[in-house]
Amino acid sequence: MLKKERHDFIMRQINLHNRVLTSDLVQLLNVSEDTIRRDLQEMSDDNLLYKVHGGALSKSYHSSFDDSTVYAKEAKIAIAKKTISLIKDGMVVLTGGGTTIIELVKQLPESLQATFFTISPLVAVELAKYARIEVILIGGLFSKNSQITYGGHVINQLSEINADLCLMGTSALHPLDGLTDTDWEINQLKKTMLSCSRKSAVLCISEKLNISLRLKVASLENIDYLVTELEAKDAQLANYTAKSLQIL
Repeated sequence: MLKKERHDFIMRQINLHNRVLTSDLVQLLNVSEDTIRRDLQEMSDDNLLYKVHGGALSKSYHSSFDDSTVYAKEAKIAIAKKTISLIKDGMVVLTGGGTTIIELVKQLPESLQATFFTISPLVAVELAKYARIEVILIGGLFSKNSQITYGGHVINQLSEINADLCLMGTSALHPLDGLTDTDWEINQLKKTMLSCSRKSAVLCISEKLNISLRLKVASLENIDYLVTELEAKDAQLANYTAKSLQIL
């Protein structure tokens, strides 16, 4: 594989999953660790990504979410507009972080009266722009990679919440393996968020469908809604419909 092809592949993985591990890229591309490190350094020098210990991060995921850097922005806006139908006045809503959740918050009606708990400072800042929304930021250790709070203290706080709806972005969704990710700490956090919510919605651009990562968060049977930019009857969603998910 030529260097340009490797760089294109790495950027696609970054755009889809927000972060990549050097070890995973070594296996996927069948090249040496030194080659991947050089690739990531060159791409960082070209301002395409953030190189960190053990891998790299998306610029859009690790910034203030400047519109110009959000991957698949139109698809995420379409997902946001669909998801709003799930949010009603008086609800207690729990959210994760990420660009899709940020786009959702930007699309909320000005008149919405609700309480939002979030583990994302960036989401909290966007929510604070709404006069009738009460915003509760759950504090704890701060992940520089994922830009969210995490750890035992956060999990303890989450366990005391009884949310009406959990809104969660994802790095990967598969009809058999369900919701998966790569970070152990974040996985435990997501599991707790799902367990303390009456209903849950996974917001997922179609490019992240039919992908399975290392660590399982939840089976599809434990998720109530799947929201993508596709039409609910799109053929790509047929295997998910069979799992009794409600697809928006």
